[in-house]
Amino acid sequence: MARLLYSLAILALLPWAVVHLLWRARRQPEYLRHWGERFARYGAAPKAVKPTIWLHAVSVGETRAAQPLVATLREHYPDHLILFTHMTPTGRATSEALFGDGVERIYLPYDTPWAMRRFLHQFRPRFGLIMETELWPNLVAACRGESVPLLLVNARLSERSARRYEKFAALTREALASLTAIGAQSNDDAGRLEGLGARQITVTGNLKFDIAVPAQQLELGAELRQLHGKRKTWLAASTREGEEALILDAWRKLAPVGIHADDAKALLVIVPRHPQRFGDVALLARERGFRVQLRSENVMVAGDTDVLIGDSMGEMFAYYASADLAFIGGSLLDFGSQNLIEAAACGTPILIGPSTRNFADAARAAVSCGAARTIADAGDLVRQVQELLADDALLQTMGSAGRRFAERHRGATARTMELLSRATR
Repeated sequence: MARLLYSLAILALLPWAVVHLLWRARRQPEYLRHWGERFARYGAAPKAVKPTIWLHAVSVGETRAAQPLVATLREHYPDHLILFTHMTPTGRATSEALFGDGVERIYLPYDTPWAMRRFLHQFRPRFGLIMETELWPNLVAACRGESVPLLLVNARLSERSARRYEKFAALTREALASLTAIGAQSNDDAGRLEGLGARQITVTGNLKFDIAVPAQQLELGAELRQLHGKRKTWLAASTREGEEALILDAWRKLAPVGIHADDAKALLVIVPRHPQRFGDVALLARERGFRVQLRSENVMVAGDTDVLIGDSMGEMFAYYASADLAFIGGSLLDFGSQNLIEAAACGTPILIGPSTRNFADAARAAVSCGAARTIADAGDLVRQVQELLADDALLQTMGSAGRRFAERHRGATARTMELLSRATR
């Protein structure tokens, strides 16, 4: 009965979904493309001729986290096609940038029973892997009905998300109990999932620790460093809406002592999380009187430039490699933080704000081992930036601690593959 009511609600919301796509397309025209896939309409596309492994990665973070898993799946299943499903254009673009033609990619349909059955009949996956926490009750039910093993891998569940799922307890319990297996990032995640009715849970760790820093990204980082000149550089990475204004205002207040001192003009590099906001953030900085350049210009940063906007995709490792210090976006306001593991793997000292629920265990461990420091607000952020940029020895110590921290937590891919082998034998 719970799933029937849910299905009726999804059906009633489909017109709103169309309006939502049109609204998002105002700033991101890619939302106008591939509409048929969102309703499981694939035209005359033939069924896959190879056995198919299906991974669902809703957006950018989940797609990037899948990198080591995809590489290992290719080794273990060389004769299989890998199919990615996404929900956002940025997730799809990330898949294209990371894997090119080596994988297929489509949008996952909206969660109606008939659309999910049509999706499974079209691609007939040998098994499915859902990255992190994307619970679609009709999708889970369709996989169970078609005898398709479905695993939740790299699973995480914050306390806030657990409370939200508790509001739909019967629906959540049915979906979680119907999964073939779950690989959780931590004991805390496993406990919250179990409290909601999950079974067959194994703690496998966080796949993001297994992402190797690409050599070409380190080379690009060295090139970016050359473009920055001899100036110290601090990076505001993957910032979310509202955070840039706070950072810029706080940085502006330090102008007499920090950014405009003749012999120590530090460069602030801001890389917004979402590409549709690149132009908005550049305008924010200019409105506050900063001299701004864009990464896409690919020229030497002028000596009087205050802020460089990282308006490029797929270069996050390079940005970290080029910076003396990195603040992790999404943690200053209540977004739960973006990924701090990539910065640690690059040996970049880390500053992180109070909102860390998406990476709670990693944030605690990074702070504990000396790879990261916490900041309370934007003012505290720029004070600590100023302090750390003046202390090369401390920056080096934090960077080395970050590399050790990232290396120590590797191994989630192997444990996930063990779980997959048991679940599909």
